[in-house]
Amino acid sequence: MTSGGYFSQVGGLPPQTQTLSSKAVFTTAYAVIPKTVMSDIVTSVLPHWEKTRAWILSRPLSGFAETFAQYIMEVAPGGGSVMPEPDPRAQAAIFVVEGEGTITYEGQGRPLRSGSFAYLPTGAQWTFRNDSSAPIRFHWVRKVFKAVEGLDPPPTVFTLEDECVLDWMPDTEEAWGTTRFLDPNDVRHDFHLNIVTFEPGAKHPLHGNPHHGARALRVGRQSRLSAEQRLVRSRGRRLHVAARLLPAGLLCRWPGTLSLPALQGRQPTS
Repeated sequence: MTSGGYFSQVGGLPPQTQTLSSKAVFTTAYAVIPKTVMSDIVTSVLPHWEKTRAWILSRPLSGFAETFAQYIMEVAPGGGSVMPEPDPRAQAAIFVVEGEGTITYEGQGRPLRSGSFAYLPTGAQWTFRNDSSAPIRFHWVRKVFKAVEGLDPPPTVFTLEDECVLDWMPDTEEAWGTTRFLDPNDVRHDFHLNIVTFEPGAKHPLHGNPHHGARALRVGRQSRLSAEQRLVRSRGRRLHVAARLLPAGLLCRWPGTLSLPALQGRQPTS
């Protein structure tokens, strides 16, 4: 799969002549967030991050994203952090949608570009830096690790979407499939970050239970999700984040593609 063209058009403000009709919808099982709400007035700054702003998409709340937080990060040239993670219990998944940067882990620099994925386990010592001439934008998922007695913690992972296989789901006639960055059979992980690819007309069974929801960023008029979760008119892809089997959709490939994120993993031990 090519790794270019993800949705990253965040920031800015609408003109005063624009009709502000976009609405975000939140339920206990899912949320739909139009891309028009990702403007400059909803950004946050984070401790120990320089020349950086963040859009907070999820944070632990009862009934919705109970176990993880998810941000869109924008780091300007020369920006970054030498103390990116304030919580020693937290693990991280990072997916880059635009630009270039570097994660330094155990003294080794790991270059990042559009389509790069990094998994950093609990307790990992890492830093982030943008030494390029343009901003880098990426999704950052943070989750407190749920240890299981007798299982070692999962290892650090650095990979690219280009290097991962798109597995079409059985009995769908290649209507939709999943690209997995982490081995779903490796139960050391308590979550997974996937990209789900939809062909025109594909249906995804989004069920209204508290452990499996979805958040979508609308790409444009040519790509949309209907009320019955059918992708119509154009090819779509979503980055799927499911902690406790709770996904959140965010990424979008354009043109002709809709992407969201997903996290999938073990059920909590308590």
